[in-house]
Amino acid sequence: MLQFYLLSVVLNICSGFALYSEKLEDGKDKTNDVLVSLKQVFRDSTLRLVLGILTSITGFFKLVSVTPGDVPIVGDLVPALAGLALGFILLLEFSRGKSTAPANPQSKLDLIFLHNRTTFGIIGMIVGFVHFLFASVLFL
Repeated sequence: MLQFYLLSVVLNICSGFALYSEKLEDGKDKTNDVLVSLKQVFRDSTLRLVLGILTSITGFFKLVSVTPGDVPIVGDLVPALAGLALGFILLLEFSRGKSTAPANPQSKLDLIFLHNRTTFGIIGMIVGFVHFLFASVLFL
């Protein structure tokens, strides 16, 4: 469905930016004013929670729905997996931030996902842009 295609592109880019935005510096350069203001918007934990939920749901539905003229499952595999991963990271980050239990920073989930969230964010934005530009290419 084309609706899931659009949602996948937009949510992968937004979720990727939300994860990457922690690396942006609050400099005095005027060219970064827009990015810094977007960073402030994506810092809100409620927005990150909603973004994580929507991105994971869209990633799941990209696996089970097929865009007309596309190969089932394989056609949208990379954007679907990127959506699932980005949504999972945002949800994991939210749960770690709201939990009152002592966190184990050496857990495998933290080592794989939370420590590499900016890398996942960059990959998610790239997947979103490439999926937008090359809509009917196999695996994208």
